[in-house]
Amino acid sequence: MQFRQQALAKLQSPEELDLPVRFARPQGWLVLSVTVVAMAAASVWAVTGSVASTVSAPAILTHAQGSYVLQSPVAGQVTAVLAKQGERLPANSPVLKVRTSEGDSVVRSLDAGRVTALAATVGQIIQTGANVAAVEKVARAKDPLYATVYVPAENASAIPDDASVDLTVQSVPSQEYGVLRGHVKSVDHSVQSAQQITAFLGDSQLGEQFTKKGRPVAVTVRLDKSSATKSGYKWSSADGPPYRLTSMTMAEGAIRLTDQHPVDWLLP
Repeated sequence: MQFRQQALAKLQSPEELDLPVRFARPQGWLVLSVTVVAMAAASVWAVTGSVASTVSAPAILTHAQGSYVLQSPVAGQVTAVLAKQGERLPANSPVLKVRTSEGDSVVRSLDAGRVTALAATVGQIIQTGANVAAVEKVARAKDPLYATVYVPAENASAIPDDASVDLTVQSVPSQEYGVLRGHVKSVDHSVQSAQQITAFLGDSQLGEQFTKKGRPVAVTVRLDKSSATKSGYKWSSADGPPYRLTSMTMAEGAIRLTDQHPVDWLLP
């Protein structure tokens, strides 16, 4: 009761009516000011700022025209293999000799190129339409390499023209020599089936591998050239690897997508 009476007496006392009312401490105003400034800065950044993102996907180094699978037009027994793996052949060059029921027949290349694989051996019995070789369509040894990146279809529309690409090449230690530099040359917006990839690369296993997670989109990457490196291409390191690159080398490509404003994430 004593404390209650003291409190009532203080309320009835007019002696402090002329004192100013303190609504907030100075420290509180400082915190409020900092919060308002931070929110304003974040709002400006959300509208005017941009965030970079990339999409990573499997890739392979090839020449621009790809490869083809050479099939035997006849059935019979292989009596001679007339080409060597890695050999560069003109169009219509002999590849195999096959003994048929009607006599000897020669299986010839369709287009000029380099033999990347031979599937037939001497003594083997083959049927009409059997795959006997894979030939990469390249006319000259100095024809430039490209990279084909097989990107998930849902990411294709976000790839801008001439987007920068970093390629981690499977046969090159990236910790020592870095990544291969390139830029997007073209985006094929139609999805690729395993059969289409096989027809381009001349390898059915790669066709299955690149479509394992769904039908992708093929992105052709132009490799940046450099006269200062042994490979003839630009790397994130100064010199790159001390050897030249070969076609049909596997890689992993990281493509920079179109920059987005953070506010876009909040919009439907």
